[in-house]
Amino acid sequence: MKDLSPRPGDLDPIEIASRDEIAALQFHRMKRSLKHAYENSPFYRKRFIEHDVHPEELKTLADIARFPFTTKQDLRDTYPFGMFAVPRSKLVRIHGSSGTTGKPTVVGYTQSDIDHWANLIARSIRAAGGRAGDILHNAYGYGLFTGGLGAHYGAERLGCTVVPISGGMTERQVTLITDFKPDIIMVTPSYMLSILDEFRRQGVDPRQSSLSVGIFGAEPWTNAMRLEIEEAFDMHAVDIYGLSEVMGPGVAQECVETKDGLHVWEDHFYPEIIDPNTGEVLPDGELGELVFTTLTKEGLPMVRYRTRDLTRLLPGTARSVRRIEKITGRSDDMIILRGVNVFPTQIEEQILKCKGLAPHFQIELTRAGRMDNMTVHVECTPDMATDDARAKSGKELAHHIKSVVGVTTRIEIRDPQAICRSEGKARRVLDNRPKE
Repeated sequence: MKDLSPRPGDLDPIEIASRDEIAALQFHRMKRSLKHAYENSPFYRKRFIEHDVHPEELKTLADIARFPFTTKQDLRDTYPFGMFAVPRSKLVRIHGSSGTTGKPTVVGYTQSDIDHWANLIARSIRAAGGRAGDILHNAYGYGLFTGGLGAHYGAERLGCTVVPISGGMTERQVTLITDFKPDIIMVTPSYMLSILDEFRRQGVDPRQSSLSVGIFGAEPWTNAMRLEIEEAFDMHAVDIYGLSEVMGPGVAQECVETKDGLHVWEDHFYPEIIDPNTGEVLPDGELGELVFTTLTKEGLPMVRYRTRDLTRLLPGTARSVRRIEKITGRSDDMIILRGVNVFPTQIEEQILKCKGLAPHFQIELTRAGRMDNMTVHVECTPDMATDDARAKSGKELAHHIKSVVGVTTRIEIRDPQAICRSEGKARRVLDNRPKE
């Protein structure tokens, strides 16, 4: 693999700043962001008053712990524009979730927000080993999903030539990689494995491809998968982290020279780790739930947003800013399957649409080779227990889940009373994937 370490002068000043300099900048920006949220977002003004806290009471960075958390439910409750801190006419772009669990979450960006986002993606691509003039094959999905356009604008900001192919059309992906000879690919890790399979199906040696670095995000992936991709393509594989509520991809980035966790761009995002049960702030190095306060966002500032992702905060290595470990899990019941966020409640909603199915089910996660798979075990009703009725109900449920939730699942129709009942909280998810 090529040596893609940064050259002298490549880094932004914040990447080599002292911890005191970083903290001073964060404090200045945090005070300004809290004031902006309080004065311009009716949601935050009301929330701060309810918790008897005011932006002027922030005297140190640690004082942010006095402010209330923000959750995904808050975005749903204020749908569509109730949390924005600028007039709708000042927004130049809107992204949103699918809304399959009810009302979607909607996020908006001013021109300044888009500029910051592009700069941070550019910084992330550079930390991954990309440089101006490189060709970047962007296989993240375009549209309301933040991945495609986020990566696109950042790559252009760095000076890359972007191939905006988006997802799907796997045979064509391989053709364009072979013909256009990109240096970088941005894609979900699971879809990269599909591209690898297509290389082999076509009889093309992936190690002879032009790719020197892959920037993978939108779903958890293991170091074992990293090694497989790197060996198969003779390329570097690095992680990128983000979420639409905080910005999109580019909140944190793994550096190609160390590959030891994701450096948080702390000049724009203030991270905390909390106990997911008590909300208590935990010291660096402790495992807990990741929380972010945005420091520069105008359209939709976020104060102590609970990501539900479980990780640790660690000292910087390749950069001065702190790192987070690869995400190890979540503090809620959300499943990330091949880059798609899936909640058990979504599956339940589709089951309830199907005649002949009872609302008793479990979701089983398995891994066949390298790919994660989902099986929905669901009971039939006593009056629909024939083989023909089961087959029809199973086909209908698989169709609903695919069309509404966006994932392909295997359906197992079980006998009435076959799903284990619980006297407390139902155990909806059985994760039988290998532990690594």
